[in-house]
Amino acid sequence: MFNKQDQKQNEELSNARNIIGKGTTLRGDLETFGNIRIEGKIIGNIKTKSKLIIGHSSHVEGNIIAQNADIEGHVIGNIEVSEILTLKATAQINGDIATNKLIVESGATFNGGSKMGASIKEILIGENANETPSILKAH
Repeated sequence: MFNKQDQKQNEELSNARNIIGKGTTLRGDLETFGNIRIEGKIIGNIKTKSKLIIGHSSHVEGNIIAQNADIEGHVIGNIEVSEILTLKATAQINGDIATNKLIVESGATFNGGSKMGASIKEILIGENANETPSILKAH
């Protein structure tokens, strides 16, 4: 199993904070153990074992996998959240959603299918990331 040093290292990684600022464009996939806030533009997939915040000025073109997520901006892609997904009033989602719990504020727009209470597999980061089975299947 895990020893105390591995547990401490995993806790430190999950407490890390990352920010993609307004006016920044990132092309490529983004993976992190820690929390991430996006205010810029991401063209690629995002995966985090912690919380993802997509600010009101942000634009994401790609799939999202996260433990928790608050979305205020525009997302084109599928979203998988293992715990709580919150769509704020300014959120615009074009894609399918799979989450355990969904909160949608008045004014949010969502075009796609949704699946709630789904059992989402463990989020894998790094070398084993390609083995992550998606619960959202193409029709």
